[in-house]
Formats: sequence, structure tokens, C-alpha cells
Amino acid sequence: MEFVVTTVQHPSPAVTDLARKIAVKLSAPFVARSRYSLAAIRKQYNVSGLIVAATDGPVVHTDDGEYFFHLSMAELRIKNLINGKHDHMITAMGLAAGMSVLDCTLGLATDAIVASFVAGEAGKITGLESSPVIALVAELGLQHFVGEANQKYDITSALRRIKVENADFNHYLEALPDNSFDIVYFDPMFRNPIYKSSNLNPIRSLADKRPLGIAAVKQACRVAKRKVVVKEAAGSREFERLGITTTTGGKYSSVQYGIIDCFSKINGGGQIWND
Repeated sequence: MEFVVTTVQHPSPAVTDLARKIAVKLSAPFVARSRYSLAAIRKQYNVSGLIVAATDGPVVHTDDGEYFFHLSMAELRIKNLINGKHDHMITAMGLAAGMSVLDCTLGLATDAIVASFVAGEAGKITGLESSPVIALVAELGLQHFVGEANQKYDITSALRRIKVENADFNHYLEALPDNSFDIVYFDPMFRNPIYKSSNLNPIRSLADKRPLGIAAVKQACRVAKRKVVVKEAAGSREFERLGITTTTGGKYSSVQYGIIDCFSKINGGGQIWND
């Protein structure tokens, strides 16, 4: 999808500067908003995609709706953890303070935010996103979004600790040394999308729709010290295709987590998973 970059009407100098920087980053045309409507800009430049710089950051407009950085379910999940409830992803990862996670499919960054909160200041979270537009929105949001001040938790610090890389995980994994991260995590686009997940719908057309390959899972097992975790829709045949036999998740949840235990490699136990 081709994009042009513009601003809200009557932008501040800072907003105009942000728009110009986004245009350079994405190698996209910058269009001064003036009095033009977004529909007029779309028609003039014959594009369906617009990125509109605003005071709170960029807003991505596609044929399927608007997307801007927000916490989505991350804040609620963190509150639940603080209140003693468990999170199925964290349970699947076996994640604890000080651990490192490579999120190979960053997307909206919701899972990475929860992982960053649990891993804490001593942890390390790196998120890979193949779409330049999604990666840019996530990176700007994680760098600049400020959560509500709360004595029980500091979500803003969790956001700032996440490193974003605009990269294809297949190539990124191949270049990493063995045992680079404690956990490698995949949340690929589901073969049967859950369209009621409206947060994702506006940028669904930008996301990587390729199925997770066995070669990538093998590389992930080499890179992970402890676990490789794959998120999939409940009832999916993807776990079977990938040779993953251990799964977990809520009884009535629409998603499940496949788990590959790589921990024995630390003690020279060899590769546990293969195809």
C-alpha cells in the first residue's frame, strides 16, 4: 500500500516537523494540509493510505479504518497480574524478572508491553516488525506515550524499555548467535482471522500474512535459551503443522500458546524439537 504523509489542520511547528520526519523515514511524499480534506489528498495523489501527524503522534488511515498507538489490552493485563491473576502468555513463556524476550511479530506491541513489565528493568525486550509503517507507529508510541501515574506500577517505563527493529524475523534470526534470548515469541497472522479484534483491522492489510515456517522455528530454537512460544487461534492446525505438541491457554479463550522447551540446551542436552 502506498502512503502520503500530511498533518492535522492548523498544525504546530512540532507536528509539521514530525510529519516531515515520517515522510523521510518512509520515503513517502509529504503534503502540506492547508485546507484540503483527507479525501481530497487521497484523490489527488491516488492513494488509499494516509499518515496524519497529530500532537499525540501519527494516525494511520487505511480503507479499513484508522490506527494510532494505544495500550489496547496491555494495561488491563498488567493490572490483572498485579492483582494476582495469571496471564496465559506469561505462563506459557515462564517469564520472570531479568529475562530477555525476542518478539518476532511486534504488531501493536501489546504483548511486548506486558512482557516488558514482567521482565522489569533488568530484562530485555526486542520487537521485530516487518511493516515499516507499523514499526514506525509502534516505535514512536513506545518512545513518547505516557501512561497514567500509578503507585502500583509504572507502565511508561515498560514502554521505554522495548527496542523496535523494522526487520523480517526470518533474516534477523539467522544472523543471531546461539542462545541470544531467553524466549523467542511468535504471534503470526492467524490463518482464520478473528475479525472482532477491531484494533488490528485497520492495519491488517499492512501486516505480514505469510505463515510461520518450520525453518524459522528451527532458528528460534537455536536462538532461545529457554522457550519458543507461538500464539495461534484456538483449534488451529498450525501447531500440528509446526510439530508443536505442548499447548496452553484458557479453557474458553479464542487463542492458545504452543510451547517448545529449549532449556536443556543450556546443559548440553541437545535440540528437543525437530520436524
